[in-house]
Amino acid sequence: MNTFTSTISINKPLTEVYDFLADFNNHRQLMPDNIQEWTSTRDEARFSIQNMAKLVLKIEERVPNQLIRIIPAEKPPFDLELKWSLSFNNDHTDILFTIGAELSMMMKMLASGPLQKLADHETQSLFNILNQA
Repeated sequence: MNTFTSTISINKPLTEVYDFLADFNNHRQLMPDNIQEWTSTRDEARFSIQNMAKLVLKIEERVPNQLIRIIPAEKPPFDLELKWSLSFNNDHTDILFTIGAELSMMMKMLASGPLQKLADHETQSLFNILNQA
């Protein structure tokens, strides 16, 4: 399993960050511009990545104020897991976003850069959105 991580700290209460991430409808705001055809419910999202693949993801596990685990709801091009881990530290929430992907050597060469960029983009977008609120 190849792992891509990004961490941030946001000066917001843990419950506010968790509530935002626990609803898949909010995740559209975290995505880069190459995500198209987004439709979502609280628990599931369908979208396509421009010139690449269509994905259907679902929130598999919610541990209040600690963890949100997302897995494919339909067979993806490669096995994938996304995880938001949260912890409260004094006056801010620490966030670790992890993308785990089962990549062949060829896919690793092609996808490693974009997956790391995605992890960084999502955490930076979360930071920007919640710091404006």
